[in-house]
Amino acid sequence: MRPETAIVEIHSQYKVHTEFYRNPEARETIILVNGSLSTTASFAQTVKYLQPHFNVVLFDEPYAGQSKPHNDNSRFISKETEADILLHLIEHFRVDYLMSFSWGSVSALLALAQCPARIKKAVITSFSPILNAPMMDYLTRGLECLAAVDRNAVGDLVNGTIGKYLPGLYQRFNHKHCSSLDEHEYLQMHFHVRQVLNMDSRCYVDCLANVDIPMLFINGENDEYTSPEDARHFAKHVRDCQFITIDNAGHFVDVEHKDGWRQTQDAIVGFLKKNPATKPLARPLAADYQAVAV
Repeated sequence: MRPETAIVEIHSQYKVHTEFYRNPEARETIILVNGSLSTTASFAQTVKYLQPHFNVVLFDEPYAGQSKPHNDNSRFISKETEADILLHLIEHFRVDYLMSFSWGSVSALLALAQCPARIKKAVITSFSPILNAPMMDYLTRGLECLAAVDRNAVGDLVNGTIGKYLPGLYQRFNHKHCSSLDEHEYLQMHFHVRQVLNMDSRCYVDCLANVDIPMLFINGENDEYTSPEDARHFAKHVRDCQFITIDNAGHFVDVEHKDGWRQTQDAIVGFLKKNPATKPLARPLAADYQAVAV
């Protein structure tokens, strides 16, 4: 299941590392949008249940992962710019579906608000339109760690909050990843957190009234940071939406335990494919661990 990799140049300004998991029998393609501080590696488990049904596109933002060496990273990139990059990749890979995770959903929703003609359905996981008290505390503490480029504190914060339900081995990989980034990545995330805290939610929520594609929102039952109850406020803004809660799961719905993986798989594949799947659903590989970040 090795992907085809390529560097896609966007507006002669950014170069983006992409991974294309081809399924010769698939007629449709889905693009996955990373959460903050994460890279394409964070979707290792997700690809396993999507690639049997679709072509799958992963990418690293210009400042992260395998895109970093191809960009000078001297300027911060806004969520609006990330949305523009996403729209370009949707056209480049002729994408049919979009799936985002956590804070990657801000740029995903900004892109969807522009009603890209190719996108038929979208899945938003572990996100809500409300910055509740636990999330505000997490972001406020994150600002301090990121501004100070306190690498260990960033890793401890992630694992002690949104990552507290991750298995121990995942937490160790996650801490190693979050505590070993380049300085510009921490400062970029600091910029994003400040932007989100100062951004009127109407910038990426109210404009969704123009979106006429079906959307699925998935949240973990035990996720106090982006709770299922808070996520349901999207119903006020999206005309065609569904909500699914993953039992006994926190923020990382498809990597915390096998049952959460299976529930998330069933929810996404069932939503994107109206007819029953013609292939048996994939099975998770217990030994595959990757940093999941935020």
